[in-house]
Amino acid sequence: MKKGKARAPRQVTIRKARMADVEPIHALITEFSRTESMLPRSRAYLYESLRDFLIAERGSTVVGCGALTIEWDNLAEVKSLAVVRPHQRKRIGTRLVKACLAEARRLGIGKVFALTSSPSFFEHLGFHRVDRESLPHKVWSDCLKCTKFPDCDELAVAIEMKVPPRR
Repeated sequence: MKKGKARAPRQVTIRKARMADVEPIHALITEFSRTESMLPRSRAYLYESLRDFLIAERGSTVVGCGALTIEWDNLAEVKSLAVVRPHQRKRIGTRLVKACLAEARRLGIGKVFALTSSPSFFEHLGFHRVDRESLPHKVWSDCLKCTKFPDCDELAVAIEMKVPPRR
């Protein structure tokens, strides 16, 4: 590097997950599940739902992930949202959620929700708190696997999407 010239920071990009991303996604989710801030995900689950996942990548390193899972007619969930600690508070989580919302819009999904212990993060993105009981029972399948069940401390947040009417 020449004197006086700063090296350009590597940008973080958001993209659809690929097979090679399963291990880094698994490691990231496992790190957060150890502190019970997110549900653990098996490798089998990640392979089965890989098409739902987006990753944030800096250079060739996965620094974040999130998934948009279709749960029911016109309803999807943002789940497994995680950003490695040194990259938190750099809008990477925001970019991942916005990419999930763009995907929901593209698919014509009218409502997206998340179960979270950080509702203010989602509220800054236009989500609002909803009664968990207002969501279809199908969405609670993950809850049965949680160590906090039935004493969950997460709140439900949702956003209504502006999508063209169905034809």
